[in-house]
Amino acid sequence: MDAAEYHRRIDATLGRVVRVLQGLDDIDYTASDGLVTFEFEDGTRWVLNRQSGNHQLWLAAGARAWHYGWNAERGTWCDDRDGHEVWDRLAELVSGKLGRPVRF
Repeated sequence: MDAAEYHRRIDATLGRVVRVLQGLDDIDYTASDGLVTFEFEDGTRWVLNRQSGNHQLWLAAGARAWHYGWNAERGTWCDDRDGHEVWDRLAELVSGKLGRPVRF
């Protein structure tokens, strides 16, 4: 994937995350160029950001971190270790933190 396509995909992905977060009253967030920070009521902060040099998307939540590369066959960002989709991990983490289902 070339740089222009990578940036289009990253921007679309981060935009989708922001749209979900806009509908959640119990999470504050900030979004800037290539970065979304999740801020929870207990002070916990998570970060989802682009890694342009690697053409990846990185998620850091607590002491854990995941690196996602674009999977053209599946049409989504997949973890470089076990292949799970970023949407599944975000839903799992945010749902667990809030104690109710959240979909991305």
